[in-house]
Amino acid sequence: MAQTTSKLIVVTGAGGFIGGNLVADLRRRGHENLRAVDIKPIDCWYQHFDDVENLSLDLNVKENCETAARGAYEIYNLAANMGGMGFIEQNKALCMLSVLINTHMLQAAVKSAATRFFYSSSACVYNADRQRTFTAPSLTEEDAYPALCEDGYGWEKLFSERMCRHFSEDFGIFTRVARFHNVYGPWGTWYGGREKAPAAICRKVIEAKLSGASKIEIWGSGNQTRSFMFIDDCVKGIDLIMNSDIAEPINLGSSEAVTINQLVDITEDIAGIKLERVYNLEAPKGVNGRNSDNTLIKKYLGWEPNTSLRAGLEATYRWIYQQYLAQKNGESGVIRELAATAM
Repeated sequence: MAQTTSKLIVVTGAGGFIGGNLVADLRRRGHENLRAVDIKPIDCWYQHFDDVENLSLDLNVKENCETAARGAYEIYNLAANMGGMGFIEQNKALCMLSVLINTHMLQAAVKSAATRFFYSSSACVYNADRQRTFTAPSLTEEDAYPALCEDGYGWEKLFSERMCRHFSEDFGIFTRVARFHNVYGPWGTWYGGREKAPAAICRKVIEAKLSGASKIEIWGSGNQTRSFMFIDDCVKGIDLIMNSDIAEPINLGSSEAVTINQLVDITEDIAGIKLERVYNLEAPKGVNGRNSDNTLIKKYLGWEPNTSLRAGLEATYRWIYQQYLAQKNGESGVIRELAATAM
């Protein structure tokens, strides 16, 4: 649904997982004037492209946001201090400081006369009281209020959603907000503490398979329920939402809920291994149950994320397997070519 191939599109957080995949998708769809921005050195980005203007900038700094936004027609703001539940629970202040990024990027968008602005929010904005059961309550957009967000990260996301709304009202800038539900897939963080559950489970199963270990550690009881959205669906949803009439924050996630134990089951089946499970009840585990209610996105777009968890995990496992072997063999950086047969 590309609107133009010549006007400047800016993607922040482009050295990360979702941002890098978004830049790759914009290129595939014919956009030729792209600026990619991330705080990391460019050589450390998961994906970068020579025909894209790549900038390494700290977007906590207002002047850097103005540089990033200069001349932009469309801005996708995916830059944030975030990671999996372990990172979120142990870095609440750092997660809250992401408000600087969105504040400065919105101000820069207005200053540069950008026309359109996309903000990546999160299911962590939802009221925790509605997520106490393990039966995977399907959360509607209205369930963000009364506010009782994930401490730190969730509160920053909810505040920034409101800021997008008021910038639209006060300055006339077109804003769109999607609440992501657990995005996973190739080209994402898979070790080091910021990885999310699918990548962490894939890595643990791979480690066990290659080392001959018989056990796997699970954070929490394994009964926690979640839905996990494959990256291709996320990127498609971003495009559809950005080019829609949906003015309020909307869920962008799969409605295929599974327990963490079921997530491990699928990964073990892909790997052809069965492991004894050791449950770490003291580890960060988040809310008991969360699932995406997709009523609104189906109503407005006639579409919802539809890649099955099994299919998405097969691609993710294959990619992480290759990265793991490369790292074990002392190869630096990200392996760019994905071997289809690696398992």
